[in-house]
Amino acid sequence: MNNIPQVKMGILAVSRDCFPITLSEKRRKAIVAKLKEKNFDIYECQTIIEGGIDANVMEAYEEIKKSGINALVVFLGNFGPEGPETAIAKLFDGPVMYIAAAEENVGVLSSDRGDAYCGMLNASYNLKLSGIKAYIPEYPVGDAEYCAGEIIDFLPIARTILGLKDLKIITFGPRPFDFLACNAPIAPLFKLGVNVQENSELDQGLQGARQRSPHPRQDQGDGGRAGRGQPLSGHPAQAGPV
Repeated sequence: MNNIPQVKMGILAVSRDCFPITLSEKRRKAIVAKLKEKNFDIYECQTIIEGGIDANVMEAYEEIKKSGINALVVFLGNFGPEGPETAIAKLFDGPVMYIAAAEENVGVLSSDRGDAYCGMLNASYNLKLSGIKAYIPEYPVGDAEYCAGEIIDFLPIARTILGLKDLKIITFGPRPFDFLACNAPIAPLFKLGVNVQENSELDQGLQGARQRSPHPRQDQGDGGRAGRGQPLSGHPAQAGPV
């Protein structure tokens, strides 16, 4: 049986409204070109999320949904709008990675400076404060070649997350008296979306008893009424003093 998830990855660029959007677009295209050289398929989102009051997060989300991707790379081509760029991860139902562009050379610092390094710091804080789950590499800032390598390394991580989300675990064993001790080890699984069904040895014993005698009360001569306040004869019980 082959149940390994198929990952369809996409890359979405973001841009802060006080920086040139063309910088994010140019740097996103450079990463995609490097990935093509490595025969790595990735969907290139044409929508670029910008900051401001009218941030186009939903426009980007609609494009992502139509594309059918199930793993997303959010790329900071410049400083990036920390609110909208993290909101897309909350909307997207799948693994998300954040990476950012390094300045190509000293010359761009005076002409096409993006400050994506600083933007990545703000994005990571925003993700944590908002309680949004996302993957950030140990070194998340680099040129096109480096970012392409990080995206390729993200593939097995995304596949693992997608596989765990559809996983169902059935456990067997005695229940401890301390239910916190019982549930604490599986709390991280719930956070990954894993469905855990617990069965104790007592549950299994009761199940076996039911299978051996589907209607145990029928084995009693009184029809199972004894001890339950029911009369043994067909006459109603008479009220009496307590």
